[in-house]
Formats: sequence, C-alpha cells, structure tokens
Amino acid sequence: MEKLESVAQFARVLAENRRFFLLKHSLTCPISQAAFEEFESFANVHGKMNYYYLTVQEARPLSDHIADTFHVKHESPQAILFNQEDVAWHASHWKITTETLAKAVESET
Repeated sequence: MEKLESVAQFARVLAENRRFFLLKHSLTCPISQAAFEEFESFANVHGKMNYYYLTVQEARPLSDHIADTFHVKHESPQAILFNQEDVAWHASHWKITTETLAKAVESET
C-alpha cells in the first residue's frame, strides 16, 4: 500500500492504473482504524491490484479534490474502487470489510 499526499500524486496514480483501491483514513477515529486494518488485510491477500491510502488530517486538499472531482461525498473512513479513471464503487465506515471489498472487485471484473 502506498500513501498519497498530493493531488499530483493522485493524478499520476489515476493515469497509470486502470483499476485501483483508495482508502480515506482518519488518524483519530477507531472506526477508521478498523477499516484500515480490513483494507490492509484485503490488500495483503489480493495483491493483483494497487492499493493506496490517504490520511485526511495530512492530505485534506487531496481528499477534497477527490470528493469534488468524482462527486463522492467525503466520508472517513471511505474505500473507493477506481476503474478506468472513474469511481466504480465506494463504501464507508463499518461497510469496509474484506468481504465487501472482494464483492466490489468481483462485480467490476
């Protein structure tokens, strides 16, 4: 998993990857920590795709850019599956589990 901190980094990732997951993560929220652990666990098992995350406290301009550009209301935690430079799926809070992430990937193949 790679940490993203800027709009420029995200633009590069978007251009270079047909499909990837992104997690918006809060450093102060226990729900977000649980979602991060689920996301990380999923990424470790399903390594065929690239996985990225941002921390909203450190990368708020990037988080806002994603919400504004892709019309996905900001939530934290929030998992977003991008496919061909667009949002294919997203979920937040307790809906971020290894099972829901797997279903999202399966529905987009």
